[in-house]
Amino acid sequence: SEIESRGVSLSLRAIPLRDEQQRFGALVLCRDVSELRRREMELVTKDATIREIHHRVKNNLQTVAALLRMQSRRMVSDEAKQGLEQAMRRVATIALVHETLSQGLAQSVDFDELIGRQFRLSAEVASPSQQVKTERSGLFGELPSDFATPLALVINELVTNAVEHGLEGRAGTVWLIADRSEEEDGEELLTVTVADDGVGLPDTPHVEGLGLQIVRTLVTSELGGSIQWRPRDGGGTAVQIRLSLAPR
Repeated sequence: SEIESRGVSLSLRAIPLRDEQQRFGALVLCRDVSELRRREMELVTKDATIREIHHRVKNNLQTVAALLRMQSRRMVSDEAKQGLEQAMRRVATIALVHETLSQGLAQSVDFDELIGRQFRLSAEVASPSQQVKTERSGLFGELPSDFATPLALVINELVTNAVEHGLEGRAGTVWLIADRSEEEDGEELLTVTVADDGVGLPDTPHVEGLGLQIVRTLVTSELGGSIQWRPRDGGGTAVQIRLSLAPR
């Protein structure tokens, strides 16, 4: 049992003493666990504070996204309106990660649950007038929170790019494939592929837009991975990202 009084916590354990005939006494062990309980309370308070911070960040980001949406409606220029809408989608993606983090104690994210909503939403927002199917395969699993935000942004940008440029206004399919594997040295790798059955890669090199520049920067700098564009078997484009899940 445990006794608490005046800020002091004691843990008591009784061990019965017996001979061959009967019990003749008990050994009582007493341990002061006040410091242990104080640290446990600090951890609970810290976890609650972290969840509240994520919740407030999510609310603030949603407010920013709403302001960007209102501003885009006032724009006369199509280019300016499109730029604000893209910024709104990026802010909303980050907000979704903070919403997920605010619902749990662990500093890791069930990325399959998060990206399941985000993947379909990204395709729908990028193609309001197109019939675009989305298909997922493989599992991301639990990912550290510092991976979740940049990876969600990267997938959002690649899906948007596949719909807007790969499919170019026609019906088609966008695939999201995740593959976790382990190397011989024990290093865990995550391979993510975003593919479409659209027009394929251009014959001549072209200037990357802001979205692809963001993707390249996030993959190499934030995630410490590599990215490769290649033709998809059966037509279209496949973008493959390889990441190490080793602690950084």
